[in-house]
Amino acid sequence: MRVFTASLATETNTFAPLFVDRSAFESAFYCPPGRHPETPTLCSAPIVAARHRASTDGYEVVEGTATWAEPAGLVSQEGYESLRDEILGQLEAALPVDIVLLGLHGAMVARGYDDCEGDLIARARALVGPDCVIGAELDMHCHLTAQMVENADVIVAFKEFPHTDFLARAEDLLDLCLRTARRQVNPVSAVFDCRGLAAFMTSREPGRSFVDRIKAMEGRDGILSISVAHGFQAADVADVGTKVLVIANGDGKRAAELARELGLEILGWGNGASPRHYKPREGIAAALELARPGKPVVLADRWDNPGGGVAGDSSVMVEALLAHPEVPAAIGALWDPIAVSLCRAAGVGAEIPLRFIGKAAPSSGRPIDAVVKVVGVTEDLLIPFEQSWVSLGTAAAIRIGQLDIVLASTRAQTFSPPVFTDLGVDLSAKKVVVVKSSNHFHAAFAPIAASVLYLDSGGPYPPDASKIPYTKVRRPFSPLDPNPWL
Repeated sequence: MRVFTASLATETNTFAPLFVDRSAFESAFYCPPGRHPETPTLCSAPIVAARHRASTDGYEVVEGTATWAEPAGLVSQEGYESLRDEILGQLEAALPVDIVLLGLHGAMVARGYDDCEGDLIARARALVGPDCVIGAELDMHCHLTAQMVENADVIVAFKEFPHTDFLARAEDLLDLCLRTARRQVNPVSAVFDCRGLAAFMTSREPGRSFVDRIKAMEGRDGILSISVAHGFQAADVADVGTKVLVIANGDGKRAAELARELGLEILGWGNGASPRHYKPREGIAAALELARPGKPVVLADRWDNPGGGVAGDSSVMVEALLAHPEVPAAIGALWDPIAVSLCRAAGVGAEIPLRFIGKAAPSSGRPIDAVVKVVGVTEDLLIPFEQSWVSLGTAAAIRIGQLDIVLASTRAQTFSPPVFTDLGVDLSAKKVVVVKSSNHFHAAFAPIAASVLYLDSGGPYPPDASKIPYTKVRRPFSPLDPNPWL
Protein backbone atom coordinates (compact mmCIF):
# COMPACT_ATOMS: atom_id res chain seq x y z
CA MET A 1 0.00 0.00 0.00
CA ARG A 2 1.24 3.48 -0.90
CA VAL A 3 0.20 6.66 0.91
CA PHE A 4 0.86 10.11 -0.57
CA THR A 5 0.72 13.05 1.85
CA ALA A 6 1.20 16.81 1.51
CA SER A 7 0.05 20.07 3.08
CA LEU A 8 -0.99 23.47 1.69
CA ALA A 9 -2.63 25.88 4.10
CA THR A 10 -3.44 29.39 5.14
CA GLU A 11 -6.52 31.20 6.49
CA THR A 12 -7.75 34.11 4.39
CA ASN A 13 -9.42 37.24 5.73
CA THR A 14 -10.82 38.65 2.50
CA PHE A 15 -11.31 42.05 4.17
CA ALA A 16 -7.68 42.41 5.31
CA PRO A 17 -5.30 44.67 3.33
CA LEU A 18 -2.43 42.20 3.83
CA PHE A 19 -1.86 40.40 0.57
CA VAL A 20 -0.15 37.04 0.18
CA ASP A 21 2.05 35.61 -2.55
CA ARG A 22 4.22 32.52 -2.75
CA SER A 23 7.01 34.21 -0.82
CA ALA A 24 4.73 34.44 2.25
CA PHE A 25 4.51 30.65 2.28
CA GLU A 26 8.22 30.18 1.68
CA SER A 27 9.18 32.57 4.48
CA ALA A 28 6.68 31.20 7.03
CA PHE A 29 6.93 27.42 6.55
CA TYR A 30 8.01 25.60 3.41
CA CYS A 31 9.31 22.02 3.36
CA PRO A 32 9.95 20.21 0.08
CA PRO A 33 9.42 16.43 -0.01
CA GLY A 34 11.09 14.62 2.85
CA ARG A 35 12.12 17.79 4.67
CA HIS A 36 9.20 18.13 7.07
CA PRO A 37 10.37 18.15 10.72
CA GLU A 38 9.43 15.36 13.12
CA THR A 39 7.00 17.65 14.93
CA PRO A 40 3.75 18.71 13.23
CA THR A 41 2.60 22.20 12.43
CA LEU A 42 -1.04 23.21 12.77
CA CYS A 43 -2.04 22.01 9.29
CA SER A 44 0.65 19.44 8.43
CA ALA A 45 -0.06 16.84 11.10
CA PRO A 46 -1.20 14.19 8.55
CA ILE A 47 2.41 13.97 7.32
CA VAL A 48 3.70 13.23 10.83
CA ALA A 49 0.84 10.81 11.54
CA ALA A 50 1.53 8.92 8.30
CA ARG A 51 5.22 8.60 9.16
CA HIS A 52 4.50 7.25 12.64
CA ARG A 53 2.24 4.43 11.46
CA ALA A 54 4.13 3.36 8.33
CA SER A 55 6.38 0.76 9.93
CA THR A 56 3.67 -0.89 12.03
CA ASP A 57 0.94 -0.80 9.35
CA GLY A 58 3.10 -1.88 6.45
CA TYR A 59 2.62 0.89 3.91
CA GLU A 60 5.01 3.15 2.00
CA VAL A 61 4.82 6.91 2.56
CA VAL A 62 5.48 9.28 -0.32
CA GLU A 63 5.78 12.85 0.96
CA GLY A 64 5.00 15.94 -1.04
CA THR A 65 5.52 19.59 -0.22
CA ALA A 66 4.26 20.99 3.09
CA THR A 67 3.76 24.74 3.33
CA TRP A 68 1.87 27.34 5.38
CA ALA A 69 1.45 31.10 5.31
CA GLU A 70 0.37 33.12 8.34
CA PRO A 71 -3.30 34.18 8.09
CA ALA A 72 -3.70 37.36 6.06
CA GLY A 73 -5.62 38.69 3.06
CA LEU A 74 -6.14 37.27 -0.43
CA VAL A 75 -3.57 34.87 -1.84
CA SER A 76 -2.33 35.75 -5.31
CA GLN A 77 -3.52 33.54 -8.14
CA GLU A 78 0.06 32.71 -9.12
CA GLY A 79 0.99 31.91 -5.52
CA TYR A 80 -1.84 29.43 -5.05
CA GLU A 81 -1.60 27.84 -8.49
CA SER A 82 2.16 27.36 -8.30
CA LEU A 83 1.97 25.58 -4.93
CA ARG A 84 -1.11 23.57 -5.93
CA ASP A 85 0.51 22.42 -9.16
CA GLU A 86 3.74 21.59 -7.33
CA ILE A 87 1.86 19.19 -5.06
CA LEU A 88 -0.26 17.76 -7.87
CA GLY A 89 2.86 17.16 -9.91
CA GLN A 90 4.38 15.26 -7.00
CA LEU A 91 1.19 13.21 -6.66
CA GLU A 92 1.15 12.37 -10.36
CA ALA A 93 4.78 11.25 -10.19
CA ALA A 94 3.94 9.00 -7.21
CA LEU A 95 1.08 7.16 -8.93
CA PRO A 96 -0.32 4.64 -8.33
CA VAL A 97 -1.22 5.36 -4.71
CA ASP A 98 -3.90 3.87 -2.49
CA ILE A 99 -4.42 6.83 -0.16
CA VAL A 100 -3.96 10.60 -0.46
CA LEU A 101 -3.69 12.42 2.88
CA LEU A 102 -3.88 16.22 2.73
CA GLY A 103 -3.22 18.66 5.56
CA LEU A 104 -5.28 21.74 4.73
CA HIS A 105 -6.96 24.62 6.52
CA GLY A 106 -10.28 25.02 4.75
CA ALA A 107 -10.49 28.82 4.60
CA MET A 108 -7.89 29.62 1.95
CA VAL A 109 -9.09 32.10 -0.70
CA ALA A 110 -7.05 33.21 -3.71
CA ARG A 111 -7.81 35.56 -6.56
CA GLY A 112 -10.05 33.53 -8.83
CA TYR A 113 -10.52 30.74 -6.25
CA ASP A 114 -13.01 31.10 -3.41
CA ASP A 115 -12.51 27.43 -2.47
CA CYS A 116 -8.82 26.60 -2.82
CA GLU A 117 -9.06 23.38 -0.82
CA GLY A 118 -12.03 22.13 -2.81
CA ASP A 119 -10.17 22.90 -6.01
CA LEU A 120 -7.07 21.02 -4.84
CA ILE A 121 -9.06 17.97 -3.67
CA ALA A 122 -11.06 17.85 -6.93
CA ARG A 123 -7.89 17.99 -9.03
CA ALA A 124 -6.32 15.27 -6.88
CA ARG A 125 -9.41 13.12 -7.44
CA ALA A 126 -9.12 13.59 -11.20
CA LEU A 127 -5.53 12.32 -11.02
CA VAL A 128 -6.01 9.30 -8.77
CA GLY A 129 -9.40 8.09 -9.96
CA PRO A 130 -12.42 6.87 -8.01
CA ASP A 131 -10.83 3.93 -6.18
CA CYS A 132 -8.10 5.82 -4.32
CA VAL A 133 -9.06 7.00 -0.82
CA ILE A 134 -8.68 10.75 -0.32
CA GLY A 135 -8.62 12.12 3.21
CA ALA A 136 -8.23 15.71 4.37
CA GLU A 137 -7.77 17.32 7.76
CA LEU A 138 -9.26 20.79 8.18
CA ASP A 139 -9.09 23.50 10.80
CA MET A 140 -12.52 23.83 12.41
CA HIS A 141 -12.61 27.48 11.27
CA CYS A 142 -13.06 26.41 7.66
CA HIS A 143 -15.61 26.80 4.89
CA LEU A 144 -16.91 23.26 4.41
CA THR A 145 -17.89 23.14 0.74
CA ALA A 146 -19.76 20.64 -1.41
CA GLN A 147 -16.70 20.34 -3.64
CA MET A 148 -14.60 19.20 -0.68
CA VAL A 149 -17.15 16.66 0.55
CA GLU A 150 -17.94 15.25 -2.91
CA ASN A 151 -14.30 14.60 -3.79
CA ALA A 152 -12.90 13.42 -0.45
CA ASP A 153 -13.78 10.08 1.13
CA VAL A 154 -12.96 11.26 4.66
CA ILE A 155 -12.77 14.79 6.08
CA VAL A 156 -11.84 15.32 9.72
CA ALA A 157 -11.75 18.76 11.35
CA PHE A 158 -10.16 19.78 14.63
CA LYS A 159 -12.60 19.52 17.51
CA GLU A 160 -10.84 21.67 20.09
CA PHE A 161 -10.78 25.47 20.30
CA PRO A 162 -8.06 26.24 21.33
CA HIS A 163 -6.57 23.86 18.76
CA THR A 164 -4.88 21.37 21.04
CA ASP A 165 -5.82 18.30 18.99
CA PHE A 166 -4.46 18.73 15.46
CA LEU A 167 -2.18 15.68 15.75
CA ALA A 168 -4.88 13.55 17.37
CA ARG A 169 -7.34 14.39 14.59
CA ALA A 170 -4.70 13.62 11.95
CA GLU A 171 -4.32 10.19 13.54
CA ASP A 172 -8.11 9.75 13.38
CA LEU A 173 -8.04 10.71 9.70
CA LEU A 174 -5.25 8.27 8.89
CA ASP A 175 -6.98 5.45 10.75
CA LEU A 176 -10.27 5.97 8.86
CA CYS A 177 -8.48 6.18 5.51
CA LEU A 178 -6.57 2.95 6.19
CA ARG A 179 -9.75 1.16 7.22
CA THR A 180 -11.50 2.48 4.10
CA ALA A 181 -8.67 1.37 1.80
CA ARG A 182 -8.79 -2.09 3.39
CA ARG A 183 -12.57 -2.22 2.78
CA GLN A 184 -13.23 -2.51 6.51
CA VAL A 185 -15.60 0.50 6.48
CA ASN A 186 -17.64 2.38 3.89
CA PRO A 187 -17.66 6.07 4.87
CA VAL A 188 -20.76 8.02 3.82
CA SER A 189 -20.85 11.75 4.58
CA ALA A 190 -23.76 14.04 5.39
CA VAL A 191 -23.66 17.78 6.08
CA PHE A 192 -26.12 19.96 7.98
CA ASP A 193 -25.81 23.65 7.12
CA CYS A 194 -26.72 25.79 10.14
CA ARG A 195 -27.35 28.77 7.82
CA GLY A 196 -25.40 31.10 10.04
CA LEU A 197 -22.46 31.48 12.41
CA ALA A 198 -22.53 29.49 15.62
CA ALA A 199 -18.95 29.24 16.84
CA PHE A 200 -18.07 28.07 20.35
CA MET A 201 -15.03 27.50 22.54
CA THR A 202 -14.09 24.18 24.11
CA SER A 203 -12.31 25.92 26.97
CA ARG A 204 -15.76 26.74 28.41
CA GLU A 205 -19.31 25.43 28.48
CA PRO A 206 -21.43 24.46 26.61
CA GLY A 207 -18.74 23.70 24.02
CA ARG A 208 -16.64 21.57 26.38
CA SER A 209 -19.38 19.07 27.20
CA PHE A 210 -20.67 19.04 23.62
CA VAL A 211 -17.31 18.04 22.16
CA ASP A 212 -16.76 15.43 24.86
CA ARG A 213 -20.11 13.94 23.90
CA ILE A 214 -19.56 13.84 20.15
CA LYS A 215 -16.15 12.25 20.69
CA ALA A 216 -17.87 9.52 22.70
CA MET A 217 -20.33 8.95 19.81
CA GLU A 218 -17.56 8.16 17.34
CA GLY A 219 -16.98 4.46 16.86
CA ARG A 220 -20.47 3.55 18.12
CA ASP A 221 -23.73 2.74 16.29
CA GLY A 222 -22.06 3.04 12.89
CA ILE A 223 -20.82 6.61 13.40
CA LEU A 224 -17.24 6.92 12.18
CA SER A 225 -16.55 10.63 12.61
CA ILE A 226 -18.22 13.90 13.61
CA SER A 227 -16.80 17.31 12.75
CA VAL A 228 -18.19 20.79 13.36
CA ALA A 229 -16.98 23.34 10.84
CA HIS A 230 -17.42 26.56 12.79
CA GLY A 231 -16.71 28.72 9.74
CA PHE A 232 -14.47 31.76 9.40
CA GLN A 233 -16.62 34.86 9.40
CA ALA A 234 -13.96 37.19 7.99
CA ALA A 235 -14.36 35.86 4.47
CA ASP A 236 -16.76 36.90 1.75
CA VAL A 237 -17.41 33.49 0.19
CA ALA A 238 -20.59 31.56 -0.54
CA ASP A 239 -19.94 28.82 2.01
CA VAL A 240 -19.11 30.94 5.06
CA GLY A 241 -20.91 29.65 8.14
CA THR A 242 -21.25 26.75 10.55
CA LYS A 243 -21.87 23.21 9.30
CA VAL A 244 -21.93 19.79 10.92
CA LEU A 245 -20.33 16.86 9.06
CA VAL A 246 -21.16 13.32 10.12
CA ILE A 247 -19.54 10.28 8.50
CA ALA A 248 -21.36 6.98 9.02
CA ASN A 249 -20.46 3.46 7.98
CA GLY A 250 -22.59 2.96 4.87
CA ASP A 251 -25.65 4.70 6.32
CA GLY A 252 -26.27 8.11 4.78
CA LYS A 253 -29.67 8.48 6.44
CA ARG A 254 -28.21 7.96 9.92
CA ALA A 255 -25.44 10.44 9.14
CA ALA A 256 -27.89 13.08 7.94
CA GLU A 257 -30.20 12.66 10.94
CA LEU A 258 -27.37 13.02 13.44
CA ALA A 259 -25.83 16.00 11.61
CA ARG A 260 -29.18 17.80 11.75
CA GLU A 261 -29.73 16.92 15.40
CA LEU A 262 -26.32 18.24 16.43
CA GLY A 263 -26.62 21.36 14.27
CA LEU A 264 -29.95 22.31 15.80
CA GLU A 265 -28.50 21.78 19.27
CA ILE A 266 -25.66 24.22 18.51
CA LEU A 267 -28.14 26.78 17.14
CA GLY A 268 -30.20 26.44 20.28
CA TRP A 269 -27.41 27.92 22.37
CA GLY A 270 -27.79 31.31 20.68
CA ASN A 271 -25.22 33.73 22.08
CA GLY A 272 -24.86 31.66 25.22
CA ALA A 273 -21.83 29.85 23.80
CA SER A 274 -19.78 33.05 23.56
CA PRO A 275 -18.01 34.69 26.51
CA ARG A 276 -18.58 38.30 27.45
CA HIS A 277 -16.34 40.68 25.52
CA TYR A 278 -15.16 43.71 27.46
CA LYS A 279 -14.37 47.12 26.07
CA PRO A 280 -10.78 48.17 26.90
CA ARG A 281 -11.54 50.23 30.02
CA GLU A 282 -14.06 47.67 31.29
CA GLY A 283 -11.58 44.86 30.75
CA ILE A 284 -8.82 46.58 32.70
CA ALA A 285 -11.20 47.41 35.54
CA ALA A 286 -12.45 43.82 35.71
CA ALA A 287 -8.89 42.50 35.62
CA LEU A 288 -7.83 44.68 38.55
CA GLU A 289 -10.62 43.24 40.65
CA LEU A 290 -9.69 39.65 39.82
CA ALA A 291 -5.87 39.75 39.84
CA ARG A 292 -4.05 38.09 42.73
CA PRO A 293 -0.43 38.29 43.87
CA GLY A 294 1.67 36.32 41.39
CA LYS A 295 -1.40 35.66 39.22
CA PRO A 296 -2.27 38.23 36.54
CA VAL A 297 -5.53 38.37 34.63
CA VAL A 298 -5.10 37.55 30.96
CA LEU A 299 -7.08 39.67 28.51
CA ALA A 300 -7.41 38.32 24.96
CA ASP A 301 -7.45 40.98 22.26
CA ARG A 302 -9.43 38.73 19.90
CA TRP A 303 -10.21 41.21 17.14
CA ASP A 304 -6.60 42.32 16.61
CA ASN A 305 -5.37 38.75 16.47
CA PRO A 306 -2.94 37.81 13.65
CA GLY A 307 -4.62 34.40 13.58
CA GLY A 308 -7.66 36.19 12.14
CA GLY A 309 -5.64 37.46 9.19
CA VAL A 310 -5.11 41.00 10.49
CA ALA A 311 -1.94 42.90 11.32
CA GLY A 312 -1.85 42.60 15.08
CA ASP A 313 -0.50 46.13 15.43
CA SER A 314 -3.49 47.92 16.97
CA SER A 315 -2.53 50.58 19.50
CA VAL A 316 -5.94 50.65 21.22
CA MET A 317 -5.02 48.44 24.19
CA VAL A 318 -1.56 49.99 24.54
CA GLU A 319 -3.18 53.41 24.90
CA ALA A 320 -5.70 52.00 27.39
CA LEU A 321 -2.89 50.53 29.52
CA LEU A 322 -0.80 53.71 29.33
CA ALA A 323 -3.79 55.53 30.79
CA HIS A 324 -3.19 53.43 33.95
CA PRO A 325 0.51 54.00 34.69
CA GLU A 326 0.00 52.64 38.21
CA VAL A 327 -0.89 49.15 36.86
CA PRO A 328 1.93 46.65 36.25
CA ALA A 329 1.01 45.22 32.84
CA ALA A 330 2.31 43.52 29.71
CA ILE A 331 1.01 43.27 26.15
CA GLY A 332 2.19 41.34 23.13
CA ALA A 333 3.14 40.33 20.65
CA LEU A 334 2.52 43.33 18.41
CA TRP A 335 3.75 43.37 14.81
CA ASP A 336 6.25 46.11 13.98
CA PRO A 337 9.39 44.91 12.18
CA ILE A 338 10.76 48.45 11.79
CA ALA A 339 10.51 49.22 15.50
CA VAL A 340 12.09 45.85 16.28
CA SER A 341 15.06 46.64 14.03
CA LEU A 342 15.58 49.96 15.82
CA CYS A 343 15.45 48.32 19.26
CA ARG A 344 17.84 45.61 18.12
CA ALA A 345 20.31 48.19 16.86
CA ALA A 346 20.04 50.24 20.06
CA GLY A 347 20.61 47.19 22.25
CA VAL A 348 19.33 45.98 25.61
CA GLY A 349 19.42 48.70 28.25
CA ALA A 350 19.16 51.58 25.79
CA GLU A 351 16.55 54.30 26.28
CA ILE A 352 15.37 55.56 22.90
CA PRO A 353 12.58 57.63 21.35
CA LEU A 354 10.44 55.21 19.38
CA ARG A 355 7.36 55.40 17.17
CA PHE A 356 5.73 51.99 17.10
CA ILE A 357 2.56 50.08 16.04
CA GLY A 358 -0.65 51.66 14.70
CA LYS A 359 0.64 51.58 11.13
CA ALA A 360 -0.99 48.87 9.02
CA ALA A 361 -4.50 50.32 8.55
CA PRO A 362 -6.82 53.03 9.92
CA SER A 363 -8.33 50.41 12.23
CA SER A 364 -4.89 49.92 13.79
CA GLY A 365 -5.28 53.19 15.70
CA ARG A 366 -2.60 55.86 16.07
CA PRO A 367 1.13 55.17 16.27
CA ILE A 368 2.58 55.44 19.77
CA ASP A 369 5.42 57.90 20.31
CA ALA A 370 7.34 57.42 23.55
CA VAL A 371 10.75 57.17 25.13
CA VAL A 372 11.15 53.46 25.80
CA LYS A 373 13.72 51.25 27.47
CA VAL A 374 14.80 48.17 25.54
CA VAL A 375 14.65 45.34 28.07
CA GLY A 376 15.07 42.32 25.81
CA VAL A 377 16.05 41.36 22.27
CA THR A 378 16.19 37.98 20.53
CA GLU A 379 17.14 37.02 16.99
CA ASP A 380 14.32 34.47 16.81
CA LEU A 381 11.43 34.36 19.24
CA LEU A 382 10.57 30.66 18.91
CA ILE A 383 7.57 29.64 21.03
CA PRO A 384 5.76 26.34 21.63
CA PHE A 385 2.20 25.67 20.50
CA GLU A 386 1.17 22.15 21.47
CA GLN A 387 3.52 19.80 19.56
CA SER A 388 4.68 22.52 17.17
CA TRP A 389 7.01 25.50 17.30
CA VAL A 390 6.14 28.94 15.95
CA SER A 391 8.62 31.68 15.10
CA LEU A 392 7.80 35.35 15.68
CA GLY A 393 11.13 36.30 14.12
CA THR A 394 13.43 38.89 15.58
CA ALA A 395 11.68 40.43 18.59
CA ALA A 396 12.17 43.00 21.31
CA ALA A 397 10.61 43.87 24.65
CA ILE A 398 10.32 47.55 25.55
CA ARG A 399 9.24 49.21 28.78
CA ILE A 400 7.30 52.38 29.46
CA GLY A 401 6.96 52.83 33.21
CA GLN A 402 5.35 49.61 34.46
CA LEU A 403 4.13 48.53 31.03
CA ASP A 404 6.15 45.94 29.11
CA ILE A 405 5.43 45.61 25.38
CA VAL A 406 6.66 42.81 23.13
CA LEU A 407 7.22 43.73 19.49
CA ALA A 408 7.79 41.08 16.82
CA SER A 409 8.95 41.15 13.22
CA THR A 410 6.74 38.22 12.16
CA ARG A 411 2.97 38.15 12.60
CA ALA A 412 1.77 35.24 14.71
CA GLN A 413 -0.54 34.66 17.64
CA THR A 414 0.63 34.86 21.23
CA PHE A 415 0.35 31.14 21.83
CA SER A 416 2.30 30.75 25.07
CA PRO A 417 4.07 32.68 27.89
CA PRO A 418 7.58 32.44 26.34
CA VAL A 419 6.49 35.31 24.09
CA PHE A 420 7.09 37.39 27.22
CA THR A 421 9.36 35.36 29.46
CA ASP A 422 12.00 34.64 26.80
CA LEU A 423 12.48 38.41 26.60
CA GLY A 424 12.82 38.87 30.34
CA VAL A 425 9.25 39.92 31.16
CA ASP A 426 8.14 38.53 34.54
CA LEU A 427 4.43 37.80 34.17
CA SER A 428 4.02 36.97 37.86
CA ALA A 429 4.84 40.61 38.63
CA LYS A 430 1.99 41.87 36.45
CA LYS A 431 -1.68 42.42 37.21
CA VAL A 432 -2.79 42.56 33.57
CA VAL A 433 -1.42 40.63 30.60
CA VAL A 434 -2.92 41.30 27.16
CA VAL A 435 -2.36 38.66 24.48
CA LYS A 436 -2.96 39.00 20.75
CA SER A 437 -4.89 35.79 20.24
CA SER A 438 -8.44 34.56 19.87
CA ASN A 439 -8.36 31.51 22.12
CA HIS A 440 -5.28 29.46 21.19
CA PHE A 441 -3.40 31.05 24.09
CA HIS A 442 -5.77 29.51 26.61
CA ALA A 443 -4.17 26.13 27.27
CA ALA A 444 -0.75 27.65 27.98
CA PHE A 445 -1.80 30.84 29.78
CA ALA A 446 -4.72 29.64 31.92
CA PRO A 447 -2.46 27.83 34.45
CA ILE A 448 -0.61 31.07 35.28
CA ALA A 449 -3.69 33.33 35.30
CA ALA A 450 -6.09 34.34 38.02
CA SER A 451 -8.73 34.60 35.30
CA VAL A 452 -9.09 34.84 31.52
CA LEU A 453 -11.26 37.54 29.96
CA TYR A 454 -11.96 38.51 26.35
CA LEU A 455 -11.79 41.95 24.76
CA ASP A 456 -13.64 43.83 22.07
CA SER A 457 -11.08 46.49 21.30
CA GLY A 458 -12.71 47.48 18.02
CA GLY A 459 -9.92 45.82 16.09
CA PRO A 460 -9.85 45.30 12.34
CA TYR A 461 -11.10 41.68 12.32
CA PRO A 462 -14.87 41.92 11.76
CA PRO A 463 -16.20 41.32 15.29
CA ASP A 464 -19.90 41.83 14.47
CA ALA A 465 -21.09 39.50 11.72
CA SER A 466 -24.30 41.50 11.27
CA LYS A 467 -22.22 44.41 9.98
CA ILE A 468 -19.88 42.49 7.65
CA PRO A 469 -20.40 43.59 4.00
CA TYR A 470 -20.93 40.09 2.59
CA THR A 471 -21.75 39.94 -1.13
CA LYS A 472 -21.41 36.21 -1.87
CA VAL A 473 -22.96 34.40 1.09
CA ARG A 474 -26.00 32.25 0.31
CA ARG A 475 -29.14 33.67 1.89
CA PRO A 476 -30.88 33.29 4.22
CA PHE A 477 -27.92 33.61 6.52
CA SER A 478 -28.00 34.51 10.20
CA PRO A 479 -27.41 37.16 11.55
CA LEU A 480 -28.17 38.97 8.30
CA ASP A 481 -31.53 37.18 8.12
CA PRO A 482 -33.73 35.25 10.57
CA ASN A 483 -32.37 31.73 10.87
CA PRO A 484 -34.69 29.37 8.91
CA TRP A 485 -34.12 26.50 11.37
CA LEU A 486 -35.30 28.43 14.44
